[in-house]
Amino acid sequence: MKELLLRDVQVVDPGGPLHEEVLALHLVGGRLAKAGKKLPKGNAEVIAGEGLHASPGWVDLRAHFRDPGEEYKEDLLSGLDAAAAGGFTAVATLPGTHPPVDQRASVEYLLRKGQGHAVRVLPLGTVTKGGKGEQLAEMYDMQQAGAVGFTDDLRPTHNTRLMLLALQYAKNFGGLVMAMPQDPDLTARGQMHEGAMSTRLGLQGMPAMAEPIRLARDLQLLEYTGSRLHVDAVSTAEGVELLRQAKAKKLKVTASVCAHHLLLDDGVLRGFDSHYKVMPPFRGPEHIEALREGVKDGTIDSIASDHRPEDVEHKQLEFGQAAFGIIGLETAYAVANTALKSRMTVRRIVERFCHGPRAILGLEVPHLVEGEMAEITLFAPEHQWMFTEKDIVSRSRNTPFIGHRFTGKALGIVANGQVRWGAQSFSAVP
Repeated sequence: MKELLLRDVQVVDPGGPLHEEVLALHLVGGRLAKAGKKLPKGNAEVIAGEGLHASPGWVDLRAHFRDPGEEYKEDLLSGLDAAAAGGFTAVATLPGTHPPVDQRASVEYLLRKGQGHAVRVLPLGTVTKGGKGEQLAEMYDMQQAGAVGFTDDLRPTHNTRLMLLALQYAKNFGGLVMAMPQDPDLTARGQMHEGAMSTRLGLQGMPAMAEPIRLARDLQLLEYTGSRLHVDAVSTAEGVELLRQAKAKKLKVTASVCAHHLLLDDGVLRGFDSHYKVMPPFRGPEHIEALREGVKDGTIDSIASDHRPEDVEHKQLEFGQAAFGIIGLETAYAVANTALKSRMTVRRIVERFCHGPRAILGLEVPHLVEGEMAEITLFAPEHQWMFTEKDIVSRSRNTPFIGHRFTGKALGIVANGQVRWGAQSFSAVP
């Protein structure tokens, strides 16, 4: 990166010196050289557009890149490219690969392969060996190698004593245990949210109570141990309320919600389109309302993509046989902003993509400061656009959002001395 001049940028950087200013930003060699009302173009490439905003770089807490083992669905570098297109400058990668990330060497592999990319890799390791829920993994060794947290993802630790030991062990070295609250006995063989719609469609449902039952257990273990817990992908009104109560008790708990759970309800499954098959499943409208309120009042700290690539052979099948999951990095901000813009300010939504996840992982906020290296997300919160296949950067195509219209778009990033720019409606100015 040589020189770049961003004109008429609204800065959204709570706690930073340029917050709420409308400025020109001059970047040289990846560093914010100058910020001012009017700056000369000089030799810089100029980018400008109506409604252009800049904030410290966003962080995603849930992305599955299928690397190693299933790189034909998504390898690490194609996943990082998708993250850049979605406005993320750092991504926490889920450990459920083949083999799983359950030892130091696996963490080192991801960090080594991602080195030099604009988007920073934040590896997550498994809580148990192989993610099988039988024996604790070497969490401390993985953290020393660079792992930022530990999760068994879709196979949350079923053994209560093992979960207790994981929280106690992690507390000794300041580790972060992350858990998706889901009782597998209640969700077994389920295809969608249990309710009127599942009955109408004749699909086996997954009851909402599967989430609060497991979450209540984990929160009791958390209170007993005094450790830290991050609750992944909360999806029910009951789950939000349990988290609200736990935070009122000052427990060290944080939570994230998947962006798509803020916008769509289980009614989208009327056509049996497997692109809408996700885990946790899309819930009823009352749950969506509770999730939105939880994001607004801070009960839910972070909005995540839950990027889970699948190829045609695993996704475009009879509904009951299709794999769970959608790609989400390219659309996470647009989906969340569309769902929340009527009840939250631009600043508060940005905080759920930047400040929330950074606080969860203990990462500093890279404020926009003259003379400092830039780690910036560029976005347009009022931009009206339609998502098409041309907007997909991921190696996989399993998304239900093709043809959907959104308000708000991530335009690109400036990070690690690089510019990744994907917006078609905002372009360089001669």
